[in-house]
Amino acid sequence: MWYVAGRRPPALPCTARPGLITLSRRHMVEYFVHESAFVDDGARIGAGTKIWHCSHVMPGAEIGERCNLGQNVVVMPGTRIGNNVKIQNNVSIYEGVELEDDVFCGPSCVFTNVINPRSHIPRKSEYRRTLVRRGASIGANATVLCGFTIGEYAFIGAGAVVTADVPAYALMVGVPARRVGWICYCGDRLRLTDQVARCRSCDRTYRETDGGLVSD
Repeated sequence: MWYVAGRRPPALPCTARPGLITLSRRHMVEYFVHESAFVDDGARIGAGTKIWHCSHVMPGAEIGERCNLGQNVVVMPGTRIGNNVKIQNNVSIYEGVELEDDVFCGPSCVFTNVINPRSHIPRKSEYRRTLVRRGASIGANATVLCGFTIGEYAFIGAGAVVTADVPAYALMVGVPARRVGWICYCGDRLRLTDQVARCRSCDRTYRETDGGLVSD
């Protein structure tokens, strides 16, 4: 269920009862916003989402259910965030970025939306779309250049710089990021034998084919 935010009067208390926050004296919604955060009119937020200290959700942003936005997170207009997404401290989700369900964004990871920014030249018509597919994880301080897709359940290591599309289940490290292996749905690294892998933690099986990995 979606809720459309209205501006919260600054004098109102943070919570009216556990799990709820007051956006006006007549309207109660089932998500939590810390009293130091701002949710602008027109933002759409799903039930069970939590928005923590000093964060800012701008008009037109869409955030799904059961998400958690840490301290100092900015979500710009026109962005879309799926359900059960975890965004750690100091992350900015710029216009053109879309996060599907179950994505994890580590502390201070960086998204971009312009390939050649100049302060003195407007580039809003040149924003490039960045798509992070379901279940992918982006490590702390990693940078994702704009215009690329990170595949389902891929794992971007801490400090890596993504400069190209990332296959599903790929384990990426370095600058620029390169694939050093494959990783399971559950987050454990896979070991392939004759292009077949079975996860030692969750027992899922995979096959490597045409440079990619598919789950059986």
